Amino acid sequence: MNHQVSQFKFSPTSPSSNHEMMTAELKAQEDIFLAQQPILDANQNIVAYELLFRSGDHGSCSVNDDMAASATVIINTFSHFGAEKVLGQRRGFINVNTSLLMSDMIELLPRDQVVLELLETVVPSEDVIQRCEQLKAMGFKLALDDFVYTPGFDPLCAMVDFIKLDLMAVDQAQLGAISNKLKRWPAQLLAEKVESMEQFNLCRDLGFSHFQGYYFARPTTLCSKKVDPSKLVLLRLLNQILGDCENAEIEQTFKQQPSLSFNLLRLVNSVAMGLRNPVSSLKQALVILGRSQLQRWIQLLIYTVSDDTSQSSPLLQLAASRGRLIEQLARSQQPGRSDFHDRAFMVGLLSLLDILLGVPMPEILEQLSINEEVKEALLDNGGRLGQLLVLAERLERGNFDAAGSILADVEIPLAVLTAAQLDTFRWVDGLSQAN
Repeated sequence: MNHQVSQFKFSPTSPSSNHEMMTAELKAQEDIFLAQQPILDANQNIVAYELLFRSGDHGSCSVNDDMAASATVIINTFSHFGAEKVLGQRRGFINVNTSLLMSDMIELLPRDQVVLELLETVVPSEDVIQRCEQLKAMGFKLALDDFVYTPGFDPLCAMVDFIKLDLMAVDQAQLGAISNKLKRWPAQLLAEKVESMEQFNLCRDLGFSHFQGYYFARPTTLCSKKVDPSKLVLLRLLNQILGDCENAEIEQTFKQQPSLSFNLLRLVNSVAMGLRNPVSSLKQALVILGRSQLQRWIQLLIYTVSDDTSQSSPLLQLAASRGRLIEQLARSQQPGRSDFHDRAFMVGLLSLLDILLGVPMPEILEQLSINEEVKEALLDNGGRLGQLLVLAERLERGNFDAAGSILADVEIPLAVLTAAQLDTFRWVDGLSQAN
């Protein structure tokens, strides 16, 4: 059998332009940043992190609005990065000004994972003291940041869990007297801006239980890509379909994205569906479209541009091409296995999600109820589907020698590959015209 592959690529663009469009996709996404600095106990074990606002990966931390900075830290920690990635099993100290302290939004935070660190700008008014009592009753832990004692803080000192002293702002000769005065309350003392072993030993001997500063570690800046909220809804829908959720639950998710609901009704009412009477409800549309077609439609939508033009992105063409080619090759290998064909299409389509979202593939797959065969192909290029995925990638890059070797391994004749490529061209062209 002759497996010499001709200079015929199924990708709608050249390898170099594929790389360029992927780079453009990534640059189009907004970077998000968050810094964390370890907080250690007396044995120098990390027990918590202070979470800090950052506006760039070079450590830029100019803060003009404490409320906005803290809100950004909260959103990035618990929505974009995820608390598990940022904190693990440790607590996060989050700076809180008076406005955020008094707002209801702070009550949404997981009280077993955060310490609300009251900034030095917070004045111990009656309202503030009452609010702190409420938060303590809810189970929150509190800290006083950059603390400088005045009698007005006595009610808060008796209530908070941590009192932080800035060593750069305290006369070392008076540190013992200050710490002795604060020991009348049960709050633990935290020394911040510790920059030497001598400072650490001094504070530990004075009864400080927690420590933070450059002597241990500088803040580490985390960087990620902000995922379009509409794509998060699509990923949720895909996971619901893969998890075989009830149509009623899927319908509720559609209702969170009105434009998505409109597009679904438009799709079902299109001429291609051949319906006599138009469909006007989401429930009916889901039944008519069916799970298999709904899954494919959502997978394609993940790659579309998030604007009102409904134009598809270059990544959509590449991902759709991969999916279609792998599906057609899977049909040639196992003609009667529609489930295998569907998984083949999914492998190709999902193989670029990490580039699209700027998130590692293992993290994406953790959020989806993916078939093990598909997961093996996407993570390790394993199994028959993994071989077909590698074949598609080699063809995109013009590596025909490697492609020929894979064809021999999977026993696919060159004529079958050529027919599958031609079918893929026609199918992708049809997608472009539909958009």
